[in-house]
This record gives sequence, C-alpha cells and structure tokens, in this order.
Amino acid sequence: MKYILKDEHIELYKLLKVLDLVDSGAEAKMVIADGHVRRNGDVELRKRAKIVRGDVIEVAEVTIEVL
Repeated sequence: MKYILKDEHIELYKLLKVLDLVDSGAEAKMVIADGHVRRNGDVELRKRAKIVRGDVIEVAEVTIEVL
C-alpha cells in the first residue's frame, strides 16, 4: 500500500486512522502502544512519531510506503 504525504509529515496514529487500518484514534494508539507497528523495520512505540517520505510502516500484514 502506498500513502502520498500531503505535508512534511503525519503523526503515526493519524496515518493508521486515515488509511482505515483502525476504527478510531484511540484504537490506533493502543495498537502502537502494544508494539504491533514497525517503522523502517524497528518497533515504533511513539504514537505521535512524525512519519516522513521514505518511511515504511508495517502493521499486521499491511506494509505502507510513504511517498
């Protein structure tokens, strides 16, 4: 899956919500806090991590390329 960034960055929990990978911001924050999200191969626990172009996010079996 590809996501085209409209600004300089997007916060991680917002990205999950925008792509409909979760039902709410609260659910996104729980998924992140539980260690189910990887950013560029490493577990990302910061809910408000700034995702920028070139990042690769993995959630469950979904891989997101940020362009």
